[in-house]
Amino acid sequence: MNSLSSSFDLALGKIPRKPETFAVAAVDLLLRTALTQRVSDIHLVPQADRTLQMYWRIDGVLTPIARFDELAANVIARLKVLADLLTYRSDIPQEGRIRTGSDESEMRVSTFPTIHGEKAVVRLFVASGQFRFVEDLGFQAPIDLQLRQILGQTAGVLIIAGPAGAGKTTTLYAGLRTILRDTDHLRSICTLEDPVEALIPGAAQSQVKPGTEFTYQRGLASLMRQDPNVIMVGEIRDAETAAIVFQASLTGQLVLTSFHAGTAAASLSRLGDMGIEPYVIRSGLQSILAQRLLRRCCPCQQHSNDSAASDCPNCHGSGYYGRLVLAELLPTDSPELAQAILTRQSAQVLEQCAIDGGMQPLWDAATQAVTDGLTTQLECHRVLGVARQAQ
Repeated sequence: MNSLSSSFDLALGKIPRKPETFAVAAVDLLLRTALTQRVSDIHLVPQADRTLQMYWRIDGVLTPIARFDELAANVIARLKVLADLLTYRSDIPQEGRIRTGSDESEMRVSTFPTIHGEKAVVRLFVASGQFRFVEDLGFQAPIDLQLRQILGQTAGVLIIAGPAGAGKTTTLYAGLRTILRDTDHLRSICTLEDPVEALIPGAAQSQVKPGTEFTYQRGLASLMRQDPNVIMVGEIRDAETAAIVFQASLTGQLVLTSFHAGTAAASLSRLGDMGIEPYVIRSGLQSILAQRLLRRCCPCQQHSNDSAASDCPNCHGSGYYGRLVLAELLPTDSPELAQAILTRQSAQVLEQCAIDGGMQPLWDAATQAVTDGLTTQLECHRVLGVARQAQ
């Protein structure tokens, strides 16, 4: 048991074991404590013995924290009440928000039925005061400069790529705030999101509703008639959305969006697989930024990258505290890359053309971060895998 788990168990043990009040106090404790411990997600997983195991995702890694006993079902029920979900329905997935009136504690709740009961995950949104602008994200200096230059353009598609949990939405929001701050004239900025995770004053934000007529495709097609200058589309999920995104970029809008892909080159390749014509990609694409979040070494790791002081109050013995972002930015001005796109080359060929054109790949950036003592080789393997390094 780590120190974080021990301290939470101690606080939990002080709550009176009364069925009618325990869940209210326990949920208040877990939400309040999670907010102070940089937790991004709270997982509550039902077990076969009718208990509820709680995990916290800190710096991208799940950590076991506590186990709730026979009152476990009441904990899930309390979360559903706070999120305005149907407490009498435990047989269907549900999603809602806990609204506290403070940007610092905006949370999304998702429940899902399992064979042992309802599982719940609480996503804690990034506080409004953090990561507000592009320069606050901590990108490598050349990428920071290039990214801000791209955001000053008036047309084209900027794709933020990476797996789930790579910080894509945070980068998109920072991009919008940077555009609003740095533009010396009014620009109409509209968004389509699922869900809206932060409010951006000055932008007209909309939340699509899957399962209804208000989908990404329908919303984006209609939004084109709203005279926008900048459009943010939360995610490219299918070929139709991708086609409309690039259509918008070719008709004079700057479009910011995210895409689930491992690398910038893989994003290019997948767009081609989705049926987007090579000449459309070549003409409409501003750039692709592929990013990852790696845990940052805690100061307690002064003598070894792989060990830490178990009693460190910051990292609780993990050896890591906070995260750093690594990214690669695809150079769209490379003639060789343009030709490779037009001739539908493989992702491997596209990547080599991008590297020849000046792109520093993710693994090179990670290796430099290890050399600088910012993270460890083990953390690079956890996030990026080992295959690329071996090549």
